[in-house]
Amino acid sequence: MLAIISPAKSLDFSPVNDDVPLTTPQFTDEAIRLATAARRLSKARLRAMMDLSEPLTELNYQRFKAFRSDPDIDETRPAAFCFAGDTYAGLDFKGLGRSDQAHAQDHLRILSGLYGVLRPLDRIQPYRLEMGRRLKTRRGETLYDFWGDLVAAALKAQAERINADHVVNLASTEYFRSVRLKALDLPVITPVFLDESNGRAKVISFFAKRARGAMARFIIEHRITDPRHLAGFTWEDYSFQSATSSQDAPIFLRKAAAAA
Repeated sequence: MLAIISPAKSLDFSPVNDDVPLTTPQFTDEAIRLATAARRLSKARLRAMMDLSEPLTELNYQRFKAFRSDPDIDETRPAAFCFAGDTYAGLDFKGLGRSDQAHAQDHLRILSGLYGVLRPLDRIQPYRLEMGRRLKTRRGETLYDFWGDLVAAALKAQAERINADHVVNLASTEYFRSVRLKALDLPVITPVFLDESNGRAKVISFFAKRARGAMARFIIEHRITDPRHLAGFTWEDYSFQSATSSQDAPIFLRKAAAAA
């Protein structure tokens, strides 16, 4: 089973232990092309494209200016260590043992606007580039145009390597849109995490993101291969809802008292 998650806007570039086995992203050349295209933008155009405040515009303008084709080790960090959003709080990759981290290296993929597809231990430079942004390149007007079938093909190839017959989509809609289903040609399972609020069950973004990360961790720690075993996920009182679930959209609900 191959799980996929989104990256995070927030980064934590704190030092990591020297024994962490860093790897190189598959689409480094493509990342360099995109960073070069972004580097050509003025601050005003970058700000408009990414809808940023002035301080964040300056930060990311300098990041693209500093992006290198051959960065030193100390200028990079492993992806799953440095992304610091809600999904990564649920995943807590740093808290996994070395054997689980090694398993995740083969069974977990992070989608990325700049790097396309990342393994957890792929070393990356600081960046921010959401997949839904309109960055013009020779391949088209958007990052979806730029990546084309590449993301789906990479996921399919990895699934074949590990004999996975399902992809578990724990990414956001924005990022999963980069996975062209025809090119992927594999069944996709998209868990739904609901919280009860005022008598109604609905997706609450903050909680759902954390649950997605926790589901990825559950798959890794328990070496899940059979989709039916996803029903055993009970993190922070979420429980599987067999009556309302479907094969490709298992539903997990947390009652109001548990969510409080």
